[in-house]
Amino acid sequence: MVLGWSGTATAALRYYDVAPGVRLNVRSGPGTEYSLLRVLAEGAKVPIFCQTPGTTVTGPYGTTNLWDNIDNGEFVSDAYVYTGSDGYVAPRCS
Repeated sequence: MVLGWSGTATAALRYYDVAPGVRLNVRSGPGTEYSLLRVLAEGAKVPIFCQTPGTTVTGPYGTTNLWDNIDNGEFVSDAYVYTGSDGYVAPRCS
């Protein structure tokens, strides 16, 4: 934990690797039915601000309904992000 400039505790932001050789779709919500916003380049790393359930997807890291919020209104399937866990590694999105 890192202390912010105001003295309040803030979690250090961590970046996670996208699966090797994958150009990952970024969607406007936690599911494949949401609109495609952009595609991440191979070798991308992403922050995970929060996680939420959505469409079930099968990828290099298994089958999951967990989606990672990587920016405001931007989600990727956790099946393509190496977090080292099958569960939540960030708070649930509200």
